[in-house]
Amino acid sequence: MSRPHVVIIGSGFGGIRAAKGLAHVEVDVTLIDANNFHTFQPLLYQVATAGLDADDIGFPIRRIFRRNHSISFVLGEVTNIDLQHQTVAVDRDRVFGYDYLVIAAGSVSTSFGIDGVGTHTFALKTLQDALRLRAHLLSRFERASADPATPVDLGVVVVGGGPTGVEMAGGLRELIDKVFRKDYPDLAATPTPITLVEAADRVLGTFHRSLSDQAAAALQRRQITVELGTGVDHVEPDAVVLKDGRRVPAGTIIWAAGVAASPVSRLLGIELARGGRIPVGSDLSLAGHPNVFAIGDIALSPGEPLPQVAQPAIQGGSHVAAVIAARLEGRTIPPFRYRDKGSMATIGRNQAVAELPYGLRFHGFIGWLMWLGLHLIELMGFRNRANVFVNWAWNYLTYDRGSRLLLDKPIGS
Repeated sequence: MSRPHVVIIGSGFGGIRAAKGLAHVEVDVTLIDANNFHTFQPLLYQVATAGLDADDIGFPIRRIFRRNHSISFVLGEVTNIDLQHQTVAVDRDRVFGYDYLVIAAGSVSTSFGIDGVGTHTFALKTLQDALRLRAHLLSRFERASADPATPVDLGVVVVGGGPTGVEMAGGLRELIDKVFRKDYPDLAATPTPITLVEAADRVLGTFHRSLSDQAAAALQRRQITVELGTGVDHVEPDAVVLKDGRRVPAGTIIWAAGVAASPVSRLLGIELARGGRIPVGSDLSLAGHPNVFAIGDIALSPGEPLPQVAQPAIQGGSHVAAVIAARLEGRTIPPFRYRDKGSMATIGRNQAVAELPYGLRFHGFIGWLMWLGLHLIELMGFRNRANVFVNWAWNYLTYDRGSRLLLDKPIGS
């Protein structure tokens, strides 16, 4: 290649934004990912609770860049990164040299070393996770309906009181009470307990205390038990055992308690920070390797750790693209500075909390409308936005959810 070559690992929010930022720079870009689609992760819980289908929040990567011939896509798993020779290996046998490397591989669910999490719980980090969880929920209700004489525990425990856990618990309550009660009338009188477990003293710990209290109250109004201040000791096949000794039975256990950096970080052969994150400097580059950058969940920038959500990745992607463009032109730009644009979480129909800059806080119906609008705007592609809008409108008007096909019977359901 006659032009500088930029390799980007990961097609999440950060990787896509970095590639877009380089689309009109005099470089050639290779974007590598194990999936051929970008996932809008904030709506994964809606796929898991049958509100949306997989292709509503997934967007083909090749379609994003098909009009820009300087950006190519490679489907595969990164298996080696050689910082000395500036190469990246994909599926062991395909090797790509780079002049600049952007690592945006994101994060994965982590068990924190707690026994039973890896074998007895459902994570919610990928589309595959969401579809597997949805199939599991459908299968359990089908089994309970088919053979009333054989008890099937329909209860759910969600571990983790962050936005993912809160939204998952609220979405499950609506799915079970508004949809499954109609689909399975013989189970309508069977109580379906949902418990949210959070080790801290409140849910949505990064939000203002008043919004945390609003969210907890909204969950409790929906008959969701909120257990605060007690962590998980271990997980059994049919129960979560808390550190205070209590045992919470459940046929479905969802792990939304935290994430760690993608295993890609370990391929660098450097000393990593807590959670496997890659330490970077003020320009988001690695010490001793100014042409290698890490952004988003996988990176740990100087100062206070940034939240592992979409905005730091998006802003980091834009910054790294600007740094590369500036270096090629012999310019310098100011260090990376994260601008907090706020946080939102929905608890269900007509109820959400929103915390915006300048101390602006909203909850209830207004917060919910803001949450809907923001997520529609951020979705990639007009078709996806239209599909999601129609699905949301249908769900709201009919109390129904269309994505309830059980295609493959989950093992052990």
